[in-house]
Amino acid sequence: MERLSGALELLDGALDDPAALDGNLRDLGRINHWLGGARLSSAALATLAGGRSDLRLIDVGTGAADIPVALLRRAARRWPGLTVRAVDSRAEVIAAVRRIAPELAGMPGLVLATSDPHRLDQPDRAFDVAHCSLVLHHLEPAAAVVLLEEMARVAKLGIIVNDLDRSRLAWLGAWLMGHLLTRNRYTRHDAPMSVRRAYRLPEALDLVRAAGLTPVRTFRGVFRHRYSIAAVAGPARP
Repeated sequence: MERLSGALELLDGALDDPAALDGNLRDLGRINHWLGGARLSSAALATLAGGRSDLRLIDVGTGAADIPVALLRRAARRWPGLTVRAVDSRAEVIAAVRRIAPELAGMPGLVLATSDPHRLDQPDRAFDVAHCSLVLHHLEPAAAVVLLEEMARVAKLGIIVNDLDRSRLAWLGAWLMGHLLTRNRYTRHDAPMSVRRAYRLPEALDLVRAAGLTPVRTFRGVFRHRYSIAAVAGPARP
């Protein structure tokens, strides 16, 4: 299956239907939970963290913010000092997160904010780890490399990329979930489209290397529909 380039998902367009947006973010949170999205990010974070317990993480293109929340809830034993700045380029998305999960406003260790992913409003090495989930497939290769370079700029230890793997089986699974588990028009349109736009794992690894990073470990979802990549700047650490 060739990658579909130049296409847009509904989430890339005008977010002028708050109810549909809220429902889509809830769907994304459920899908991440059911299919192990947070587990893949957690495994990659453990690779980069080593024995550190105090970690500062920026989540770029946070969407529903469900993965940062899951990491924080798992952090009590592994990373008790974990803090997360969850950013999205769309103010409408951050507003929707605050509507559907108002309790996050007071969650210890979590900050929600808007920020341009191609020029994060943070100084160099401001965080230990930069993370993105379900963001890379929205970007064409040149823009994806810019994003990864910017993530590397603000991260001391390395970056994590968590995204879909393009395959016919993954497309079928996304279509079925979109049509059997929800009536949300954003989810029905965007779920299979996301798979068509996604990078295969070798393609994503090439983008990571093009950004001057070295992949150190990869993880696959239980259905091989998704992967996470832990990468560091420059040569891999021993």
